[in-house]
Amino acid sequence: MVEEKFNRLLFIPIAALLFFMICYQYVCPADSNTCSFTGEEDRTPRRFSSSTSTSSSSGYSDSQYPAEADPEIDSKFNFTVRDLDRRVDFDISGDDVIVFLHIQKTGGTTFGRHLVKNIDLEQPCDCMPGQRKCTCHRPGKTESWLFSRFSTGWSCGLHADWTELTNCVPKVMSKRDKKNTPRRKRRNFYYITVLRDPVSRYLSEWKHVQRGATWKTAAHVCDGRPPTSDELPACYAGEDWAGVALADFTACASNLANNRQVRMLADLSLVGCYNATGASEPQRGRALVASAKANLRRMAFFGLTEFQRKTQYLFEGTFGLRFLRAFTQANNTRAASTGVGEEVRQRIAALNALDVELYEYARELFQRRYRAQRQRERAEERRRLRRRRWQRERRQRKQYRSFLSRVWRRGGGEEGEEEEEKEEDEEEGRGEMGEEMGEATTTEDYSNQVVRW
Repeated sequence: MVEEKFNRLLFIPIAALLFFMICYQYVCPADSNTCSFTGEEDRTPRRFSSSTSTSSSSGYSDSQYPAEADPEIDSKFNFTVRDLDRRVDFDISGDDVIVFLHIQKTGGTTFGRHLVKNIDLEQPCDCMPGQRKCTCHRPGKTESWLFSRFSTGWSCGLHADWTELTNCVPKVMSKRDKKNTPRRKRRNFYYITVLRDPVSRYLSEWKHVQRGATWKTAAHVCDGRPPTSDELPACYAGEDWAGVALADFTACASNLANNRQVRMLADLSLVGCYNATGASEPQRGRALVASAKANLRRMAFFGLTEFQRKTQYLFEGTFGLRFLRAFTQANNTRAASTGVGEEVRQRIAALNALDVELYEYARELFQRRYRAQRQRERAEERRRLRRRRWQRERRQRKQYRSFLSRVWRRGGGEEGEEEEEKEEDEEEGRGEMGEEMGEATTTEDYSNQVVRW
């Protein structure tokens, strides 16, 4: 009788201690600094920093995306959530096709080689030595999932623009594949491109033409026909324009190097193609820029030559494909070594005013897509951490309850076990409900979620 009384008295402080420990786990969970007993500064919630994050879904850690020199971007354009979140469920085994719009002197050749030689695929593209084109078939099929210079060749013409590609690609792809596989349903075409700083791109094209390069075989088809010689006069006589001086290159009013990026991304049929008599030059310019911006915004993806690693990161996040090797930034280009003065650069910028406006728009959209994708990855990582923490705390609480139950039985108490089990079930339900609610929690300050270059 005395021993039973002693056990009951011993049970009370032990039960109180365990109750306090369980309550402490609720109020001050692990990996949390909500209960801090040091200075005031220690009670400030910590930001989710790059040093504590794990590798992102793209396979690269935050340290591989160093802070950029660019400060906080002042918003000049209104972008919707859909504009910033361009993730697509790309089905390489189904009916999805990536179409690469290759604009001259934007680094498109390098990016095009990445597409056929650097993507981690179940069935990699077959690139034979000595051949320029690779065979990029879907797994187990003879259909191509990529429409580009290095996969299908210039099937729609040399450096075909938006107007040409959107009218040509569906027909060419159907013609290529119909003899191999009957069409089951409509294909999904995802257009992509790469843009470059207009002045640097213009100087690079000038140096390229100066070395004797031409694009004379480009068709420039619009509304079913190429432009006439009156609509698009030649800038030079002879086979090429080799040795052309920069002053002569800029003096030709019909030089397609002028505002090339806007022209190649816009729907030219909106302004009568190359017939400039239907509207004034300012009217044509406004219509072309508006069309180019809209098409760029609706594209599944676009990259910027000046941001190679971010371009790689956004492509991987958009299509769910992974590159085997990291992109490299080449800063020592021919355009950078031309030695052109600031006054000449300003004149080139004025000559390419439409491209400058488009690039400013594209740069902000690009940076905001990058930040939005980084923010989504950080939010997903926090949800994973919360899930693991909740599971760990649940295991600890089960251990406490199991020990408490054993002490209770030793003390002679047999009631309350059903209540403990009921409480455990309710706790598990609350944890699962909290996890679901966590999916919709608002992320932290936007600017603090992004590692800046």
